[in-house]
Amino acid sequence: MPEGRRVVITGLGAVSPVGIGADVFADAVRAGTGGTGPIESFDASAFPRANAGEVLDFDPADHLKRLDPARWGRSGLLAAAAARLAVADAGIDEEQLTAAGAGAVLGTTSGESAVVQALAEQWVADGLSAVDGELAGQTPASRIANAVSAELRLTGETQTIPTACSASNYALGYAYDLVRSGEADVMLAGGADAVNRLTHAGFYALGAMAEDVPRPFAADRSGIVTGEGGAVLVLETYEGATARGARIYAEVLGYAANCDAAHMVHPDATSIAACITAAHRAAGVDPEQIDYICAHGTGTPTNDTTEVAAARAVFGDRIPPISSIKSMLGHTMGAASGFGAIACCKALEQDFLPPTAHVEVPDPALGDGVDCVPGTGRPARLDIVQNHGFAFGGNNVITILGRVS
Repeated sequence: MPEGRRVVITGLGAVSPVGIGADVFADAVRAGTGGTGPIESFDASAFPRANAGEVLDFDPADHLKRLDPARWGRSGLLAAAAARLAVADAGIDEEQLTAAGAGAVLGTTSGESAVVQALAEQWVADGLSAVDGELAGQTPASRIANAVSAELRLTGETQTIPTACSASNYALGYAYDLVRSGEADVMLAGGADAVNRLTHAGFYALGAMAEDVPRPFAADRSGIVTGEGGAVLVLETYEGATARGARIYAEVLGYAANCDAAHMVHPDATSIAACITAAHRAAGVDPEQIDYICAHGTGTPTNDTTEVAAARAVFGDRIPPISSIKSMLGHTMGAASGFGAIACCKALEQDFLPPTAHVEVPDPALGDGVDCVPGTGRPARLDIVQNHGFAFGGNNVITILGRVS
């Protein structure tokens, strides 16, 4: 094991397209419930492909005690609501958070994209002079982590990490470092993003958008579906958690990050394999100890082929079961690996393998020995799991979580 304090996860907060709350989220994931459908947050009628994973029943007022929803962007509100849920799940009160010097680290891809979209619509419709200055003040991506700290009155380090689709894993890794090193006793980490026209149009222009639902690893997959949500986890020391009798979902055993910058959008198998190996080394585990991989699993042929090739390079013929919860949530961008970490924690707690929904025939081109857990979850005893997060530009981050005995 690496030196430093042991760090465990004791609280989970999910505001997702398949439900709000960690238990609702876990039940939906286990059942392979789809959360994508026709876009409602903007007029997508001009797009030939117009589905997304939206949190249609999200009302910030149901969850927040301090933030005025009119003064914050949707991404920040999703993050703050998820943080409220995570703290309640951890059983920590606000005085304990203050005493622990708790802070917030949140990842994102597009920042306050819904705010930017609204400003652009004002400009296009009525000219620059019509732009709402107060709304423009909600634009900075830094406000996503600020929303969490303002809602919970956190006094510790507050950071938004904008490294796109691997950003939640970056946030988890950085929060782990802060707690492990003694710079903080409790940290909140995760990510948030909102469905918006720019991201949808960008992936459509790339030819990466699915015709209907996402089917990662399937023979008939056709791409991604964008999604949104807020995913937050509470990290604290093992000693602190046991002293207060907290439920412990998992221990953060280690993580690794690298950036190959080999191509703007094409992932690199050699680089990802190196990141997996580095994560194992950081966590003090061997490949044969990994029981499950929560894949990046976007559903594009390029991603799936590259991710499986990287896994095969590390694990050989014994690739652990590898599944994608994006098949249900859509690609929630900066929140994606945060949701992956929550799914891993619930899988460790409830003894099941999260599935890849909508898969009837796995792609034979991926080779032998690829178990993507098609359809619905299935019972399994898991002890150590691996959570993938990859982003454009070759940003790879992998976290390793383990059962606490």
